[in-house]
Amino acid sequence: MALAKRVFLFLALNFLVIMMISLILNLFNIRPFLSHYGIDYSSLMIFCLIWGMAGALISLSLSRIMAKWAMGVEVIDPTTADGDLRQLLNIVQSLANDAGVPMPQVGIYRSNEVNAFATGPTQSRSLVAVSSGLLQRMKDEEVKAILAHEISHIANGDMITMTLLQGVVNAFVMFLARVLAYIFSGMGRSRENNSSSNYLSYVLFVYLFDFVFMILGSMLIAAYSRRREYRADAGGAKLAGKQNMIAALSTLRVLHEIRDPRTENSSFNAFKISTQTKKGFLHLFATHPPLEERIERLKQS
Repeated sequence: MALAKRVFLFLALNFLVIMMISLILNLFNIRPFLSHYGIDYSSLMIFCLIWGMAGALISLSLSRIMAKWAMGVEVIDPTTADGDLRQLLNIVQSLANDAGVPMPQVGIYRSNEVNAFATGPTQSRSLVAVSSGLLQRMKDEEVKAILAHEISHIANGDMITMTLLQGVVNAFVMFLARVLAYIFSGMGRSRENNSSSNYLSYVLFVYLFDFVFMILGSMLIAAYSRRREYRADAGGAKLAGKQNMIAALSTLRVLHEIRDPRTENSSFNAFKISTQTKKGFLHLFATHPPLEERIERLKQS
């Protein structure tokens, strides 16, 4: 059931992106950038910006809805009479007040993993969700520190910044790949050379450069993501206390091996407070620094 839900979400989002981009291209009357007369760089740039940014912005605008559905997040009723849930809401409200951000929606997703995440298109339409495993295994002070970390993400505008960065990278990847493919395929040397074989060569070069530049772009995005985790740790330490933040990260380090396939969703792993550690060359693609490095940086701050 969970797999079917993710597949449906993926297909629905992609359909929405394609329809929206097609509508925007028609509204701006963007003609094909590749013609018998050569490459139209202005049309290509606008085309790439629309394709690169539209998908990222649509994903951001639907992020809160998708999180609730894909992760099974149950939003806590602000008027709940349940003592434990009321306490959780009060902690988030206090942290939000201290950070100067609106009160986000607060939710719980049923999972054995010890984790939490924040998402949402704006500060006023954000969501903070914690796993049931985290609430069961962490002390109250550690839970507060984890929530402070997520509130810091919201205060720093990390979801919006990551989306804009992803969109810009997507646009540059598309633009540079097509310009270089046009040059290397020989299509730009003369109009007579624009044969079907040259066009096939152009398409192959586009795929090649897309692949290479997307790898480089992913490394750039991952580097920024690691930096924002350090900032959120520092923000969490400021809101909930340095020792509490260190204790929370230490507990995550001990319990990070606890995994739950039902909530292993790659779309939201980058927003969780803890992910699997990558080693060697793969570390360049890691969205989170190793927990031991995050702990050491807090100790030295």
